[in-house]
Amino acid sequence: MDFLLQLVDIVLHLDKHLAVLAAHYGPWIYMILFAIIFCETGLVIAPFLPGDSLLFVAGGLAATGNMDVHLLVLILFCAAVLGDNTNYWIGRLVGPRVFRWEQSRWFNRAAFDKTHAYFEEQGGKTIIAARFIPILRSFAPFVAGVAKMTWRRFLPLDLLGGALWIGSLTYAGFFFANIPFVRANLSFFIFGIIGVSLLPVVFAWAKSRRTVA
Repeated sequence: MDFLLQLVDIVLHLDKHLAVLAAHYGPWIYMILFAIIFCETGLVIAPFLPGDSLLFVAGGLAATGNMDVHLLVLILFCAAVLGDNTNYWIGRLVGPRVFRWEQSRWFNRAAFDKTHAYFEEQGGKTIIAARFIPILRSFAPFVAGVAKMTWRRFLPLDLLGGALWIGSLTYAGFFFANIPFVRANLSFFIFGIIGVSLLPVVFAWAKSRRTVA
């Protein structure tokens, strides 16, 4: 419970937490943000990290002169791409060891082949869209690796998705986060960013419910 309360406090007051970190650590703030984005995208066990709101607030902090926004975007883009690729290769390496039987109670060969085919044909949409969806962005690269989506197909899609995700939210924060109205209602805007990010999940769930019905 204490951990959840601390996480909520961090998400709702990211501007204050980041400002303190930037003042205390100086240029090392770039590496701190790099580590957060890398862990959220590169580790399946870390989907709870505040990626979208963090990018927005970091962009706003850069607008105050604490960071160079273009350098920030470049560093976070590298973190996102390296994280996704780490996640992908973990899936590629771990998947065959976990599912090493052709057919067993733990592994359905036909389902695996269908998943592989899906990522080859439609996985591009998933890799790009998942960047903007909390939780999914931590799992999509791993699943793509397990499904053996080819790396030469995965990489350009990942680069595009990473550029769109990092660039759009960081620059949005840079241009809008310090507008007085936005600043005074930052918590609502952060919740709005999280809510918009979750809309594709809600729509997918609603569509599946209609299909079942």
